[in-house]
Amino acid sequence: MKKTLLALAVSASFAIAPMAYAHAGNHALETYAQIADANYNDALADAKDLQAAIQAFTSDPTEENFDAAKKAWLKSRESYGTTEVFRLSNGPIDAEEGWVAKAYGNLEGQLNAWPLDENMIDYTIDANGQKTSGNIIDTVGRFTPGGEDAKAVDVTAITADALAELNEDGGEANVSTGYHAIEFLLWGQDQDYANFIKDGVTNGAMVAGQRPLTDFTTDKGADRRKAYLNAAANKLVADLQQVASAWAEKVDGNKGLYRAALLGKAGDKNIDEKTAIKQIAGGMGMFIKSELANERVAVAVLTPSEEDEHSCFSDNTHRDLVKNYEGFKNALFGTYKGKKVGDAFIDKVSADEKAKIMDLVKKIDEEVENVDKVAKTEAHFDYQIKPDSKWAKGIVAMKNNMRKLGDQMIAVAKANGVRRESRLGKISHGFYSQIISES
Repeated sequence: MKKTLLALAVSASFAIAPMAYAHAGNHALETYAQIADANYNDALADAKDLQAAIQAFTSDPTEENFDAAKKAWLKSRESYGTTEVFRLSNGPIDAEEGWVAKAYGNLEGQLNAWPLDENMIDYTIDANGQKTSGNIIDTVGRFTPGGEDAKAVDVTAITADALAELNEDGGEANVSTGYHAIEFLLWGQDQDYANFIKDGVTNGAMVAGQRPLTDFTTDKGADRRKAYLNAAANKLVADLQQVASAWAEKVDGNKGLYRAALLGKAGDKNIDEKTAIKQIAGGMGMFIKSELANERVAVAVLTPSEEDEHSCFSDNTHRDLVKNYEGFKNALFGTYKGKKVGDAFIDKVSADEKAKIMDLVKKIDEEVENVDKVAKTEAHFDYQIKPDSKWAKGIVAMKNNMRKLGDQMIAVAKANGVRRESRLGKISHGFYSQIISES
């Protein structure tokens, strides 16, 4: 089941009383929209800086420009990371059906899909120390990804349209666009910690991928790699422009239309206030419990697998965790960049329930901060998740507390006027199976 549809199924477990589609306005929804608008525009600005840095590097591929492009990518991940909380709420980033999907294109998979099969994009070093082949970079003509029902795409010229067509063509791991495709092209393969193949590429707890500059200068695939970087960066900017436009304050066609609908100011497109809250609360809970705690943390540490850490080529996963968690807190507490924006969903929660939430937040704050500190001083995330590492248990504890915090979104939803519907029984999927069961 697609995650967005699952989140909608979760939100459907809450009952809402019939009400008019036009509503007086919920101040917490206003705050949520303001944060989304500011956050996506910051992400867009940083993506444009990345685009410019890539253009500068590909025009003049020096070590200095190579380093600047990598730094621009890292900076762009900071602002995009906090937008992740807006997923899974039937919003413009990943709505899969209805007018929202038609208006904004369900672009999350083009922007941030992972983990990716890097062999589809460019060479890697195999178990025998040899370069792999049969990828987009070394194919001139029609390229067919691996997987079921994959369709051939002409990559004679590497364009944004060709990459978009290839993205997830034949399987979810066949990722050709977005942040992580760019990341792989900038850093290359990283095998600091591999479970099945002896590390023969990079070594050391603080070493990320080490793609050589010659891949963009003297190597036979240099021009195609430069074309790929530019095409991917151009698409990244265009996609973020589309998503950011949904949150604009003024309506102009589809621009600003989702924000207006969320706030009851878009006529027949209006989203009922309680429907909006239940979708947002369900999405926030789904994000921190299923996406962040389970898929981004648990899968990596319990497998353990470097391939399943979020930014495995650059070893930037610790910052993904910091910013994803920060984004969740922004939406919950009505904050952005450390400042209060306005009324928040947590404001209506009872003192007892709020105390439970704040206790979990305090614990997770410390746990996330520790992962970040260790990654900057002692060992990147791929070393922290090793079974014999002194940090693995702490990461598991962080995961468990994030799951508990996700469960607390039920109390937040109820406090904001959305009640639990017990007669629906249980959803079999792991997330929130208990929250719609009989009390």
